[in-house]
Amino acid sequence: MNAPQPQTKLDGPLEELVGRIAAPPEALAAIAGIARVPDAIERLAGSGFLLEAAKLAAHALPKREAVWWACMCARHTMPATGAEKLVELCSAAETWVRRQSDETRRAAFELAQKHGFDTPEAWAAVGAFWAGDSMAPPDVPKVPPAPHLTGTAISGSVNLAAVRGDPLKRDARLARFLDAARDIAAGGAGRLPPEG
Repeated sequence: MNAPQPQTKLDGPLEELVGRIAAPPEALAAIAGIARVPDAIERLAGSGFLLEAAKLAAHALPKREAVWWACMCARHTMPATGAEKLVELCSAAETWVRRQSDETRRAAFELAQKHGFDTPEAWAAVGAFWAGDSMAPPDVPKVPPAPHLTGTAISGSVNLAAVRGDPLKRDARLARFLDAARDIAAGGAGRLPPEG
């Protein structure tokens, strides 16, 4: 008799999600025969494919939790000084997580447009925007975003956070980020202390 699997929000059709992460053949070989997303993430991370594991988590988490995760990762590597716009961007994305409305997601996107799309915080805000029902302005017919776009934005956000300031810290940071993703998937807050 098989033991029951622990509850997790890291879920979804594994083959479809893996198709979204552009994994190299070696990473795909590492997860051959695996059926569940959490197991694939563990195998990827354990085989040294931390970036692919993080990308998979970004696409597997529900959109709300994925945006929160990106904010936790961004806050972890956020510079201690001169980060006013970064805090503003993160706060806007977190506001959407707490109060998912068209107004909050559009406010997050407007800030990302204002500050530029070159930070993890901006891509967390874009992820919130793409989690809504339309990418079009509010006064025109709706243009739904493709379902994978939030995961793509969050994947970019997490990767940018992992290499910010010192790309040599990427793998150690990704390991911490994956711990936060697991915590969020289990119902926790996934908070990470500021790095510096």
